[in-house]
Amino acid sequence: MREIREGDKLQVHCYKHDGTLHRTCDEATVLEITENTLVCANYKTEISEIGGVRYHTKEPAILLFYKDEWFNIIGQMKKKGLFYYCNIASPYIIDDGLIKYIDYDLDLRVFPDGSFKVLDRNEYRYHKKKMNYGESLERVIEYELSKLIEMKRKNEGVFSKEMIDHYYELYEKMRSKKH
Repeated sequence: MREIREGDKLQVHCYKHDGTLHRTCDEATVLEITENTLVCANYKTEISEIGGVRYHTKEPAILLFYKDEWFNIIGQMKKKGLFYYCNIASPYIIDDGLIKYIDYDLDLRVFPDGSFKVLDRNEYRYHKKKMNYGESLERVIEYELSKLIEMKRKNEGVFSKEMIDHYYELYEKMRSKKH
C-alpha cells in the first residue's frame, strides 16, 4: 500500500458504531498531512447517504481529520459566511485509499456570527442504546464534545478564520495547477 501524499484525491467513508456504512463523500483532496492531522478540501463533491439520498455540496469545504481526537471538522465557505460542521467521531484511519471514521451522532454547528448549536442529541441517545456504546465510550464522546465547544469559545485552531483561509488558498493553488 502506497503512502498518501499532498494532492492525492481520496474518498471518505463514514460508518456507524455497528460497522454499517452511513455516508460517503466521493472526493477529498489532501492539502496537508501532519503527525496528528489530515487536512483535505473539496468543492461540489457528491455525498451519498445510505438510504439512497445523493447530493452535491454547493460550496468549497476544508475538512480536518484527526488521529488522536474524537471529532472531525468541516469548514464550509458559504455565501453567508464561514460555517463549521463538527462531527463527534472516532479518529480517522486510511485504508486502501479511503479516509474512514465512525460517526457518533452528536454534531456541533457553528454559524458565521460565532454562535453554535449541538445537534442530534436524540439520534445519539437512540444509537447509544441500540448499539451499546458503553460507559467509557459515552464519557469519551461527552468529553470530546465539551473540548470542541471550548475550542470554539476560544476560537482556537481551525476555529480561526485565518486557518481556513490559508487552506482554501492552498486548495485553489492546487486546483489551478491541474487546469
